[in-house]
Amino acid sequence: MHWDRLFEDLEGQLAAEWEAERAALDAESERLRISKLTLLTRLHLLQRGEAPITARLAGGVRQSGRIRAVGADWIAVDPVNVPGGALVVPITALTGVETHHGAILETLEDAQAPADDLRARMTFGFLLRDFSRRRLPLRIAVTGGDELHGTIDRAGVDHLDLAVHDAGEPRLARAVHSFRLVPFSAVHWVRTPNASF
Repeated sequence: MHWDRLFEDLEGQLAAEWEAERAALDAESERLRISKLTLLTRLHLLQRGEAPITARLAGGVRQSGRIRAVGADWIAVDPVNVPGGALVVPITALTGVETHHGAILETLEDAQAPADDLRARMTFGFLLRDFSRRRLPLRIAVTGGDELHGTIDRAGVDHLDLAVHDAGEPRLARAVHSFRLVPFSAVHWVRTPNASF
């Protein structure tokens, strides 16, 4: 009888040790999986879940809305109660993205990389070259607090040429006040008039 209790006790201890070791391995495996997540993957998942977000941007700007598109190095936010189209933000200008706790947890649970579509491969420069081709009037916020209105004449590898003119004016020679070379690294956001993504 005494031996039976001893063996049961030893079996119970062994089972508890195995369970503790399995839990430690599961926890380590989860930490390893999360360590491989990228911000872009999580932003894609926030977009897919249509969670309301507040994008915090360089310069202290906040923009509430929903993520409309995610590119290779930018996001487009559909603003809440703000006319004037989507707000395109380079990832480097983001200082944070706020949302509810459930949405944050969902980006961890379903952390599969999004399907490789064309939009996910579009860089910020590619997008700005498209805006230039379509001659879209834009508002651009840059480092230093300036907000410019104009039309992109050209977009290079790391900068754009902006013809600065008043809002509501077409890009005509007589309407242009100045021309500015703007490095992509200085762009905090670009507001587009209902551009499709």
